[in-house]
This record gives sequence, C-alpha cells and structure tokens, in this order.
Amino acid sequence: MENQDQQLIQRAIGGETQALTQLLGSYGPSVERALQISPTWQAMIEPADVMQVTYLEAFLRIKTFDPERASSFEAWLRRIAENNLRDAIKGLSRKKQPQPRNRIKPGGYEDSLVGLYEMISASISTPSQQVGRAEICKAVESAIAALPERYAKVIRLYDLEGRPIDEVAAALERSTGAVHMLRARAQDRLREILGTQSMFFGSGA
Repeated sequence: MENQDQQLIQRAIGGETQALTQLLGSYGPSVERALQISPTWQAMIEPADVMQVTYLEAFLRIKTFDPERASSFEAWLRRIAENNLRDAIKGLSRKKQPQPRNRIKPGGYEDSLVGLYEMISASISTPSQQVGRAEICKAVESAIAALPERYAKVIRLYDLEGRPIDEVAAALERSTGAVHMLRARAQDRLREILGTQSMFFGSGA
C-alpha cells in the first residue's frame, strides 16, 4: 500500500488529476473525522465545508508537496484542513468583534481595487512606492482573474462590492464559516500572484 501511495503521489505531483483524486478519496475522510470543531462554532462550520476548501487547496498546491521532507500525504492534507478551520474561526470571531481594517472602505470600484491591494500588500516584500493607481487596478484585476472561480467570486462579493457576509454566503451557497475560509485562501493566492510581479518590487522592469 505504501508503494502504491508513493506512486500516486509522484503522479499527482506530476499533474495527474486522477491520482490526486484517488489520494484525497483515501485520506480525506480520516482528515475530516479528525477535525475538532468547538461547540461554539459547530452551527456555523461544517466539516464538509472545511474539506471542500481543503481539496481545492490540495489541487492548487500539490506540486509544492515534497515527499522526502513531509511526514506523509495525510499529515500534509491535515495541516491544510486545520489552517482552513483556524481561518474560519478567526473570521467568525471578527464578525462578533468587527475590526474596520479588515474591510475595505466603501467607494467606487477603483477605490475598492486599490483598497484591496493596500489591505493585502503589507505582507508583500518591499512593495514599490512608485506604482500608480491605474497600474494597481490593472494588476489586481489581473490577479483576481487568475484565481479559481470560487476564490474570485468571494473577493468580488465581499471585498470589492462590500456585501454582508451572510449575503455572500447565500450567493455562494456556503456557510459563513466557508466564506471566511475561501476568502483567506483567496487572499493568500492574491499575495502570491502580486508578489511575483516585478512592478510591486520597484525594479522598474
């Protein structure tokens, strides 16, 4: 079984969707059963919600999985699931104690794009101070377009259009906990995309 898993992992890393699907089918249920959701949040976070985002992240990140350094595929998948659960709880906690800096101030569409960039750019190394407004809007739009559909939709509805979390959840047909998970992962992906663009590092390229 171990040799079979190793073969599946190598094929999955190589881009074979069926191999990754088989691995997720083997290990996903045990990861889901191991999730520990506090009674405080059980009404707002379903284990299935956590796993849906976890599976999507697994497809996006499988090429970064290093079999020689990771303890196991299951442990890698469990860390992704636990991170998603943690982000859902963080988001739900903020809803009880809103923090203005976590939302973009209402304004026009370009204002929202710039606000989104400013909110996520703090973790992008040495962003260029010379980047103009039009360049920022173009880059953020391009980055959003490169996101998986569900990630792009949550960013547009929640961050750019400023809709209430309950309304976003209804539009996505997901729980509010799932929306917070999707948004956290979408912002991670935006940081990665924007961080690779030379214009944000003041290279002048």
